[in-house]
Amino acid sequence: MRKTYLLNIEGKNRDRLLEASKHDIRKYVKRERARPLPAGVDFWDFDCKFGSNEATAAVVHFATLMGLIDTAAQEGGEQFYVEVVTKHGHRMARPQGAEVSSGDGEDFE
Repeated sequence: MRKTYLLNIEGKNRDRLLEASKHDIRKYVKRERARPLPAGVDFWDFDCKFGSNEATAAVVHFATLMGLIDTAAQEGGEQFYVEVVTKHGHRMARPQGAEVSSGDGEDFE
């Protein structure tokens, strides 16, 4: 998916255009994740780029994409470019001796 979303269209609410663009991206990702996995592939991963236009788009992590879209809209941008390309994902083995973190920041002994 490679698309430029306009946020200022005559007669349309800017907030609705923003939410429609995010919905479109989420719908694409959901559809891609539902595809059957080929042999030897653990999950569907995504290569993402984001910028004000295609020429200035930079590589970003998928998890930060919605936050970047919100930031671009709050800064008053007229448009933004998103590129989300599906790729094969492979799980990596955790190194020996690595501890599993509970994620809450506190260690109990």
